[in-house]
Amino acid sequence: MAPRPEPDPVAGHAVALVHAGADGAWATWIGDLLERCGTTVTYQLWDPGPGASLEEALTDLLPASGSVLLVLSNQFLRLAPYPDEDWTHALRTVLAPDSSRFVLVWTDFALPLLQDARPLAAAGLTGLDAAEAERRLLERLGLPDVPALAEREGDRPRYPASLPEVWGGVPRRNIRFTGRDWLLDEVHRRLRARDGRRVLTLHGMSGVGKTQLALEYAFCFAGEYDVVWWANAGARTTCRRGLAELAPKLGLSTGFEYGQRLRAVHDSLRRGTPFPRWLLVLDSADEPAEIGDLVPPGPGHVLITSRNPEWRDHGSALLDIPVFERRDSVRFIRRRAPRLTEPEADRLADALEDLPLLLDQTAGWLNDSDLSVEEYIALLEGGIGEAVVSVSADFPLAFETAWSILLDRLRSTVPEAVDLLRLCTFFAPGYIPVRLLREMPHDDLPEQLAGLFNDPLLWNRAIDQLRQYSVVRLESHEAAPDEAAPSGESLYLHRMVHQIVRQQVPDDRRREFADVARRALAAADPKRPTDARVWNEYAELVPHLGYADVLTSEDPAVRTLVLNCLRYLWFAGEYAEGVALGERAMATWRSQVHDTDRLIWELTYHYANLLRATGRFQETEAIDRAAVQHLREERGEHDLDHLRTASGLAADLRGLARYDEALALDQRLFPAYRDLFGEEDTRTLNALNNLGFSLRLRGRYEEAKDIDRRTLDARLRLLTRRHPWTLFSEVSYAIDLRLLGRYSEAEAIQEKNAREHRVVLGSDNPGTLRAEHNLALCHYRTGALAKAEPLISRVLELFEYKLGDAHLETVAVAVSRSCFAREHGDLDRARELSESVVVRYEETLIAGHPFTAGAHANHALILGRSSEVDHALTLIEQALAHMTQAVGPNHPWTLGCAVNASALRNLAGDIEGAAALSEDTVNWAAEALGRAHPLTLAARIARAADLRGLHQRGQADKAEREALADLDATLGPQHIHTISARSRNRPYWDFEPQTT
Repeated sequence: MAPRPEPDPVAGHAVALVHAGADGAWATWIGDLLERCGTTVTYQLWDPGPGASLEEALTDLLPASGSVLLVLSNQFLRLAPYPDEDWTHALRTVLAPDSSRFVLVWTDFALPLLQDARPLAAAGLTGLDAAEAERRLLERLGLPDVPALAEREGDRPRYPASLPEVWGGVPRRNIRFTGRDWLLDEVHRRLRARDGRRVLTLHGMSGVGKTQLALEYAFCFAGEYDVVWWANAGARTTCRRGLAELAPKLGLSTGFEYGQRLRAVHDSLRRGTPFPRWLLVLDSADEPAEIGDLVPPGPGHVLITSRNPEWRDHGSALLDIPVFERRDSVRFIRRRAPRLTEPEADRLADALEDLPLLLDQTAGWLNDSDLSVEEYIALLEGGIGEAVVSVSADFPLAFETAWSILLDRLRSTVPEAVDLLRLCTFFAPGYIPVRLLREMPHDDLPEQLAGLFNDPLLWNRAIDQLRQYSVVRLESHEAAPDEAAPSGESLYLHRMVHQIVRQQVPDDRRREFADVARRALAAADPKRPTDARVWNEYAELVPHLGYADVLTSEDPAVRTLVLNCLRYLWFAGEYAEGVALGERAMATWRSQVHDTDRLIWELTYHYANLLRATGRFQETEAIDRAAVQHLREERGEHDLDHLRTASGLAADLRGLARYDEALALDQRLFPAYRDLFGEEDTRTLNALNNLGFSLRLRGRYEEAKDIDRRTLDARLRLLTRRHPWTLFSEVSYAIDLRLLGRYSEAEAIQEKNAREHRVVLGSDNPGTLRAEHNLALCHYRTGALAKAEPLISRVLELFEYKLGDAHLETVAVAVSRSCFAREHGDLDRARELSESVVVRYEETLIAGHPFTAGAHANHALILGRSSEVDHALTLIEQALAHMTQAVGPNHPWTLGCAVNASALRNLAGDIEGAAALSEDTVNWAAEALGRAHPLTLAARIARAADLRGLHQRGQADKAEREALADLDATLGPQHIHTISARSRNRPYWDFEPQTT
């Protein structure tokens, strides 16, 4: 046995660290250890050039100064697949004569070739923990006692052999992964760069291997992370659900609804607790505008695969993924099709333009075929019919021809596999819900499909054949990198394959496949769209509706599914998706049935609800008015469809600020419902609820409170306490109490209600956000400012995330946030928000809308605080005039504008004008709201200040004493408004847009 060489210390010297790209984690860990010992490390990818002998490749390493450390692994050898005898010769002739300069480290296996490398004394790290691996490596390098063995600190790399504590959603590793070494190294380098950009998008055309590269990265570098999580991001709903499923894995305490879980996951990843090192992979994220807001910030890494380069506009770096290099193509083909020679593989790669997905699928079946490469290429070049053209700009090859050949092969071996594949294309691409196909009733299926579904052996054979040719993937989603068997599997169909196969389905069978897919979806309908417990099931079904052509079906069960999905989308706050589905349904169903069919009225109701939820009141008013008129003439005023559509029309009128018309209509509708269905029918209670809305918008708060309390009590008796409508009524009642100045009562009710909303509907549901907005305003009015400010900010952020910054619900919270900022010292923030509110209202609301006038009134206060008194006075006078015209002189909104206008007149030096306005305001407010209402009390305090300005001190003191006494009695002596009034601070009023 050759003597072991004495270690050659490398401290203070240079080391060239040679590694495969897939071993970047090992290289980083070893390099970090050496650098902590004072060694200068340079990193070099192992990349033998085409045609180079192993001896030449190793000799090329010699010019490096200092020592050369080779990190040996399976991947290292695969990059240069030389036979064992070449390694034996190279080790003896190149490395052994200069053994003091070369260090071998092997990481994942015992190399037989190391028997010939004993003079080099390789260090084996397989199966060792981090401490022992450090000790053994340092000993080999002649550094046995250095501080580097101390506890890790800061951002030091994790030991690569460690496993993530959380691992999920990651597909099974592709054991045929080939090449891409420099890309793996580049991904690793970019994600670890210290430029602050921890989001990287792998960008490229379909089939180029983006997903496979991300998958290999997840496995190769898993040891660097505490969490590795994979989510399908092909659609917003599936992406949100995939991210939400991470919540229990992180140990987060949340409810069952995925919106609530998603929020908790975002917060956990952003803070890096409990795990600071995480990798999130968003696969097939082709619509950054839809899911860009789902990408979490924080200390971890996000890896995205996408065909869309617009991710660079969403804070992501971009890495373009090319097709295979030719040597990788040849290597890959020969592994998939060993019968092909290297020249044949080269010609095939050239014909297929080195596109990985097509290489995989073609080589897989060509190996089993009698067809020669030349014959196949001849077919590709047009030997099977008409001239070949590309399917789209995304597909640069003759895919239709290639797929015709592949499908013919499948059809001749297992024809059922072709049927199953075609059926899968009537669901959305990506993860195919084959579970729904297996669970649906199998009676009356077409003969060919009936045999497939009823024979497990035939079903498995079809899937195995599709897998063999890489047409589909059977994904596992729970197996960690070290697990041998997956615990769960699902079928995955690449979007490119999906598109090509669907285009080639014969016309005479298209209806057959679509019908089966529709039946599977209809059978899976939970039939409870208002029940938040089944919303995840609806979220799974919605993406497939379009691909299954559900709108063309006349099956009542399928039509019911569509209506239930529309209802779910409305309750879940997915308004944009609902509107799009509703528009398509209206266009299709009107061509199938008469406009007066009950189906159209049902669809119109759901579609109008969704349109109205997006603020398109003029459109819904036109739709509902025409429907109301037709139904009244055809069926009479007591027809259910007429009543329901008329209720929608009243909601439209509220959105258009035609409050008197809406109130008059709601006052007619409630007794009509009551006479038809009784006092405690859910439809009657909905009508009563709407009447409360209209009364509140007219400023009749006491009446609205009585109606809402009555509705709430009835819903508590008729429905469960946690039914969405019960929770909604409780919010309405709490708002009424707050608007009446009963702040503590409102706060107590709303705190409990907001908690229940979060549990039942989730944290980002619009209903939950409305509840939390009211809670924040309750905190604000009771003086709990430390609770109010962060809650308002969070609700605003969530509304922007859920509905967009131009939605009326979002703007309403922005109003509250601006007012809070104005009153508590951040005038710049207040002004920025206020200006954006004014612009959004002017762009989206009809001319003369009271919300616009109210926004101007709020903005005038900011201008007054900013010493722009003249501008402020002009603006508030205009706002007062417009508000008076919009809702009348005695509406609380008008009275609030008047309180502000009198204050700004006083500030501008118009004492008499201020006093005259404040006197009128006191009289109007006392009549409309009562002498003890907070708005009336504010007007009375302001009136006392104006009297003092007129030097009428006796009257001023008397008015102030009486107002302060009523403030003590109404709000309490320690309330912030009472204390402020005692300090003789002029009161102001904040305009608050109400939900319509």
